[in-house]
Amino acid sequence: MSDPEPRNLELRQLRYFLAVAEEMHFGRAAARLHMTQPPLSQAIQALESSLGAALFKRTTRNIALTPAGLALLPEARRLLQQAASLPQLVQRAAAGSSGHLSLAFVSIADYSILPPTLREFRRSHPDVSIELREATSDVQLEALEKGELDAGFLIPPLPEKLQHLLHYRKVLSEPLMLAVPETLAAGRPGISLEDCQGLPLILFPRKIAPALHDAILGCFHTAGLTPAIGQKAIQMQTIVSLVSAGMGIALVPQSVSNLQRPGVRYHPLSGAGAVVEIGLAWRKDNPSAVLQAFLQLLEKTPC
Repeated sequence: MSDPEPRNLELRQLRYFLAVAEEMHFGRAAARLHMTQPPLSQAIQALESSLGAALFKRTTRNIALTPAGLALLPEARRLLQQAASLPQLVQRAAAGSSGHLSLAFVSIADYSILPPTLREFRRSHPDVSIELREATSDVQLEALEKGELDAGFLIPPLPEKLQHLLHYRKVLSEPLMLAVPETLAAGRPGISLEDCQGLPLILFPRKIAPALHDAILGCFHTAGLTPAIGQKAIQMQTIVSLVSAGMGIALVPQSVSNLQRPGVRYHPLSGAGAVVEIGLAWRKDNPSAVLQAFLQLLEKTPC
């Protein structure tokens, strides 16, 4: 056979071929397929014509697979198995049980909400691939605006220009703590901001989290103090490392105290102090079922 007419193969043809190849008898294959033999024979002939090669050697007593038939057999099984799994694949994707989730987070979240949330989500959705990216709030907002992220754990508020584009959900809030060099804390049961006068404040640029930046400076204002801004850093672990090196003091969210570094001591602020909020932001027009599953999980997380 040569110069076959170009046609699209049908799964039905592959099922017919597989039945004949496994039974090695047209009559038994027809009975297995709940059909009569003549239309089965015609269907196999049409498949051979479409492929441009004989699939079976036929004699009056038996049939056998040709080299072309032997080559087609494993591929036919694979294609039919894949086709049979398509409904489950589609249903799992529609339910958010499989797929991809791109998630960004500020470094603070890595010491609080992120690890337990990811553990639970991986347990309940093992077939979802998760792409993680550590980024400051301003970088996340830009990526969300461009559609480069599904969601991000960030520090509010959302800029007014993005409020029409993004949803936001509060995830947790926690108090600020005072991080001081160990030498300053030696022999003292507690440290206040007043005890730290003259020491530089290690802070991050206001651009990356204006609300937290202002809350930190507000603590000094409430105490009647004017901080001397020293080193600046954008990552909490860097800020804590600078404190451990004796470069100054810092106000950090309570969860950051889980980051134990030699040379650093954490102390609660006297009075009510200030709190930092972390929330999740995502685009309103994101239809991802995986994202919806992640949001449902967060609904069970206490703020």
